[in-house]
Amino acid sequence: MLYDSMGSSCSGVDVIITMLPSAQHVREVYCGQEGILKAKGGVRPALLIDSSTIDPPTAREVSAAAAAAALHHDAQPCSACSAAHPTLIDAPVSGGVTGASKATLTFMCGGEKGALAAAEPYLKLMGKNVVNCGQSGNGQAAKVCNNLVLGVSMAAVAEGLALGSKLGLDPKLLSDIFNSSSARCWSSDSYNPCPGVMEGVPASKDYKGGFACKLMSKDLGLAAAAAQHCDAKVPMSEEAARLYQQVKGKVPSA
Repeated sequence: MLYDSMGSSCSGVDVIITMLPSAQHVREVYCGQEGILKAKGGVRPALLIDSSTIDPPTAREVSAAAAAAALHHDAQPCSACSAAHPTLIDAPVSGGVTGASKATLTFMCGGEKGALAAAEPYLKLMGKNVVNCGQSGNGQAAKVCNNLVLGVSMAAVAEGLALGSKLGLDPKLLSDIFNSSSARCWSSDSYNPCPGVMEGVPASKDYKGGFACKLMSKDLGLAAAAAQHCDAKVPMSEEAARLYQQVKGKVPSA
């Protein structure tokens, strides 16, 4: 079926969940001339969930635009939310391709409590953990911090395993040592970056289906912007960002 706008395509549904590449796309889909919030006659449905990974200020901006828009007269408002306006929450995810395929994702949510409660049954169909991070934009803040740590720790695990191999250590043996010692982290015990160490992860499938360096570069860029916004120092993240940019430049598909 063809629709004349994104807004008109939302009629007859209970909830809209979006997951888009960047803040620019989120603004366009929701606030653009033919966006969801510009639907003729008002917005349907009342509950909007954005699971993109974007900067917290944009998430708050789009949430405020939703709160200022009018609901369609036949839209069913979600409980404990405004009866006159749609409600948008930010709910970025973590867990990767494996988490998505096994429905074990973690959703980091920001927004009104009533909307978060209404969104939880839908998110639980795709994830294991649905975390209330507080006000609008806080889900994105949590995701930015999470991926900052992921980017740094993944680089550190890869560097440690590369050094160990040069020193004559078996990468699987060294990974087992990491995972029973103080170096243990998700990058070592669940998503090991060295081929042949773990089954079912991208490193053992010629790096197919993994989290691309260009996406990590984007997320570390969001972390850098957030740090600048609140005057925080993130030297490890900055160094990791340079490393991912180098890899991305040398391996165009990364």
